[in-house]
Amino acid sequence: MTRKIKLDQIDDVMREAVGNLVAATTLEWTARVKKATPVDTGRLRAAWQTDIKPLEGTVTNNVVYAEPVCFGVNLPPSWGGSYRTRQQTVAGFPELIGKELEQYAKKEYERIKRGI
Repeated sequence: MTRKIKLDQIDDVMREAVGNLVAATTLEWTARVKKATPVDTGRLRAAWQTDIKPLEGTVTNNVVYAEPVCFGVNLPPSWGGSYRTRQQTVAGFPELIGKELEQYAKKEYERIKRGI
């Protein structure tokens, strides 16, 4: 069903719809990355932080070993130069989740445009 809005309201309606999409996508990314994060002590998984502002969502992790575990870079000497986790995690899994959600966000954006 198409929604009737006045021409001068398009900007506000789209800004709100896209803002809601950004928030939903950011929260979904956070949930997926937490689930995919390997657990030893649980500290890495618990350290994911989400910040949502109008039209901007950010997900960060400030644990010092997040980069090697999540992306397979800056590996500690104890890893002997090869990426490994006890759960056989894929290096770069946060980026893979982001790519999946990029497709989700595009589809949702098109759905929003059709509904307005």
